[in-house]
Amino acid sequence: MAYENILYEKRDGIAYIIFNRPKVLNALNRKTVEELHHALLDARDDASVRVLILTGAGEKSFVAGADISELALETPVNGKEFSLYGQSVFHLLETMGKPSICAINGFALGGGCELALSCTIRIASKTAKLGQPEVKLGILPGYGGTQRLARLCGKGVAQELCLTGEMILADQALRIGLVNHVYEPAELLPAAEAMGKKIIANAPLAVKYAMEAIERGVEMPQEEGLFLEATLFGLACSTEDMREGTKAFLEKRPAQFRGK
Repeated sequence: MAYENILYEKRDGIAYIIFNRPKVLNALNRKTVEELHHALLDARDDASVRVLILTGAGEKSFVAGADISELALETPVNGKEFSLYGQSVFHLLETMGKPSICAINGFALGGGCELALSCTIRIASKTAKLGQPEVKLGILPGYGGTQRLARLCGKGVAQELCLTGEMILADQALRIGLVNHVYEPAELLPAAEAMGKKIIANAPLAVKYAMEAIERGVEMPQEEGLFLEATLFGLACSTEDMREGTKAFLEKRPAQFRGK
């Protein structure tokens, strides 16, 4: 696929997805979401890709929401389809079995904030501003914001951000648990890459199973979540990587994981 609105490249086990519409602050239109979908499928199916990093082109914005010129033309039927399609793409990102790090380098508003919420880990530049301002346009978040924000930061935070439509700064996002770390702008991408390399150093299947235990378990009663964890723990014990990891530890050497 020839990408027009994103930059997509892979190197050293990391797939980089860079939203590249700086003239409109990297706003999401249908074409951009389709390109994201294609890139995610490629990264999912490429065994050499261990981690994804998502960020925005330019210094002002990660993704500043939906393309309003496109959004203004939506009908009730098209609007629902628009929402369901975006939800499906973001769900793929969330459940593809490979961790994603969102490097929020500026505005992450509306669909941009929802995209960040779909990533495994979020880090932000000190210049970042996040929010769900959809109510100011007469709509509500449609790409999962009402659901993921409440689950990540709590119902009260979700109600405040979604009902006021106000933006918050990076330090406040850190306090409420919306992002994990805040960095100087020049340090943001190197920090994402350093985190990605730490993940890549670990056993691929163990990483995948840990993500699954967290992602699925958080929606379950604790007893069922613990059972899921034990089941995945047992599955991990059947892998070659587990044998290699424990042997390498006892032999005091770096493990050579193969994802098997």
